[in-house]
Amino acid sequence: MKQTFILTISLFSLLTFYAQGQTRQDSLDIKQVALDYIESQHNVKPEQFKRAAHPRMVKRTFWTNKKTGKEYLRETFTDAMVLLAETYNQDGDKFPENPKKEVIILDIYDKTASVKLIADDWIDYMHIVKLNNTWQLVNVLWQFNNSKDH
Repeated sequence: MKQTFILTISLFSLLTFYAQGQTRQDSLDIKQVALDYIESQHNVKPEQFKRAAHPRMVKRTFWTNKKTGKEYLRETFTDAMVLLAETYNQDGDKFPENPKKEVIILDIYDKTASVKLIADDWIDYMHIVKLNNTWQLVNVLWQFNNSKDH
């Protein structure tokens, strides 16, 4: 009887602890951040990117200097991504008619999440944080599917 009681209390405590962590809504919100990030470029909607990204977001990739052949780290910030969302696909010819946008939540822990976004020509790994009850994109590491395109 005592073991059953201890097991029941332990299980209840574990479930209560888990319920205080991420929720289904957190998962939906995290996925929406990733979709806002990519769809802002598809749909030429900079306000959609602003909604998704923290003002201090940093996006990085490796790049190759064409003259020397040396690779280096390239960085882009929120303001440049807002401009990209505003201008990149203005003619509607940068993406397929039904662009690929597969969002995979790799991990959620309390107020942080890691996400993989698979798009048509590249993959983005994202870090998303919950600040003041809002999930926001803070880091992106991306590469083209074909790394020789860098």
